Amino acid sequence: MKDTNLKDRKKDHIDLAFDSQIDHRRLDNRFFYEPLFSSHPSDRPAFEFTLAGKDLKSPFWVSSMTGGTEKAGMINRNLAKACAKYQMGMGLGSCRILLDTPESLPDFDLRPILGDKVPFFANIGIAQLEDALNKNHMDRWLELIHRLTADGLIVHINPLQEWMQPEGDRITAPPVETISRLLDEFPLPVIVKEVGQGMGKASLDALLRLPLEAIDFAANGGTNFTLVELLRSDAAKKDVFEGLTRIGHSAEEMVGLSNDLLKQNKDKYLTKNLIISGGVKGFLDGYYLHEKSLFPALIGQASALLKRALVSFEDLDEYLDNQHRGWALCQNYLALKNEVK
Repeated sequence: MKDTNLKDRKKDHIDLAFDSQIDHRRLDNRFFYEPLFSSHPSDRPAFEFTLAGKDLKSPFWVSSMTGGTEKAGMINRNLAKACAKYQMGMGLGSCRILLDTPESLPDFDLRPILGDKVPFFANIGIAQLEDALNKNHMDRWLELIHRLTADGLIVHINPLQEWMQPEGDRITAPPVETISRLLDEFPLPVIVKEVGQGMGKASLDALLRLPLEAIDFAANGGTNFTLVELLRSDAAKKDVFEGLTRIGHSAEEMVGLSNDLLKQNKDKYLTKNLIISGGVKGFLDGYYLHEKSLFPALIGQASALLKRALVSFEDLDEYLDNQHRGWALCQNYLALKNEVK
């Protein structure tokens, strides 16, 4: 077939050649690029994953974002449409509002959009979970989950956020004890998630010993909800406590810690899955961390999806389509330099 655009394309190559020089100091040295062994991939990556008994075809997970705002309904519906299209799992933003204002349920009632194939989780903060357990109110949360036709519950571990929040609740028991109490009586899958600073080795070790569906890192490097609350506080409080927001663990460090723990304690761990999130800027970061992990893992994103879901479904869909295409290219042409599997 005659290439009718050949002259224009070659002119573009000449015009853009000098603008396309790559500084060697900016090279991504995490991968070997191997262009000889694969044809072009399809638009979707070859990916299968089971979470809460449901099969996913996407490596990406919609990490829980803030809920209870006037825009929550539009944001959630756009995210749910994307999850249905790409067979991608989703964690809801804050569901606390639904207990006090049940009329907000339509903003969170996403199962009709999601369909039955993808996992869908409600969420609760650790302070609110402690309160519900102490007051024997977990039946209210079970009723809410059943109304949402959700598959389980995400518990947010956020002691620093609650401490800095002007309206924050106080945590009176170690979170690991509260989570253990929940697991003793709760009949549905549970995911535990941090809120922007990640977790250290001892915390990961303690959680991995529990029968959780997954641990969601929410590592340092993405949105930090301790800092969000300090920005909502007075300037004097921010000046005193801001240093705490710079303490935490990156997603790459947490993958390394999880790998080390698994090698040492493989037979002691009941949690089998990770959701790697926090500072994951796109498919390259996600693919690198996924391939580095010894645990089966999904890649969680929040702010990148929220930014586009606020605009339109079309904007979100275009972003996710390119993320999945990028992942497929990685599978065909990239190999980790420091292979761990």
